[in-house]
Amino acid sequence: MPSAGLRLERLWLRSLRTVDASLDTLLDPLRLLASLPQAAWKLLRWRPDAIYTTGGYVAIPVLAAAALLRIPSLLWEGNQVPGRSVRLSARLATVRAVSFAGTRDRLPSPTYLTGTPIRAIGPMDREEAAQRLGIPTGLPVLLVFGGSQSVRRLDEAMAAAVGDLVERCVVVHITGPDSFARAVALRDSLPAERQERYRPFAFLHEDMAAALSAADLLVGRAGSSTLAEAAAAGLPMIVVPYPHAAAHQRANAAELVEAGAARLVADEDLDGARLRQAADLFGGPDLAVMAAAARSLGRPGAAAVTADLLVALADGTALPEADVLERRSRTAP
Repeated sequence: MPSAGLRLERLWLRSLRTVDASLDTLLDPLRLLASLPQAAWKLLRWRPDAIYTTGGYVAIPVLAAAALLRIPSLLWEGNQVPGRSVRLSARLATVRAVSFAGTRDRLPSPTYLTGTPIRAIGPMDREEAAQRLGIPTGLPVLLVFGGSQSVRRLDEAMAAAVGDLVERCVVVHITGPDSFARAVALRDSLPAERQERYRPFAFLHEDMAAALSAADLLVGRAGSSTLAEAAAAGLPMIVVPYPHAAAHQRANAAELVEAGAARLVADEDLDGARLRQAADLFGGPDLAVMAAAARSLGRPGAAAVTADLLVALADGTALPEADVLERRSRTAP
């Protein structure tokens, strides 16, 4: 954050994910209590008009202090099943917003269905998107993206399948920095005339929208942002939920799978053969059906309506009507 020119101040508390008994088991509650007056002092100094939080453990003392100081707050939860910190802090927030309809029943009222705030996607045609990424046109495009971290399961499946995949499609593989060198070596091991069909990237920042616009199929995890961007782009998915963290990602993926926008592959089942099977969708009728189902779930206006809620809290004006806000979330701002 400091490198982006944003001010960052830390509280004393640390992650509440301690599992094994240790000294931190005793110290964590003390750190949490000590962080409450620390957060209150920071808020008294800053006097914010409103607070926005995604509900991690750091939100607990901040929202508690905000409630004591009567500072309005908006908590946004992106998972279908709220985590422990969100469940602990949700009642402290003035208003809550969620990505999935089913989450509203797990949180206090008022809770608004906004979807997941995402980057603007489009308008960009496939040819323009392909040119921005430097990939050949005229072939289906498979986008493989594990999220912000390197995913060994995806990397191993790619290593096993890439030779077959590049005979049938272009592969855009976002690896993260830790796996990028191995992906480059994998590309260099391909026949020279096929190397341009396998394009690894450590990250795609501004060009991530181009990757989504160019792709015909996405293989990736079930994080809230990944699912939301795929739906907004009308992009079918082979979704491989992260198997840990109380299976939150499997719950996230359920909506897309049930709607026919995605097919689920368990993490332990993903291998080279499954990636090759994914490519079988190219040229078949199922891909268009999946794309239409994905598009029907998209909420490209999620960022705008979440901002509307936050500005209303800051200004002290009436909050938007829930049904109006939900409809607006489905249209691009």
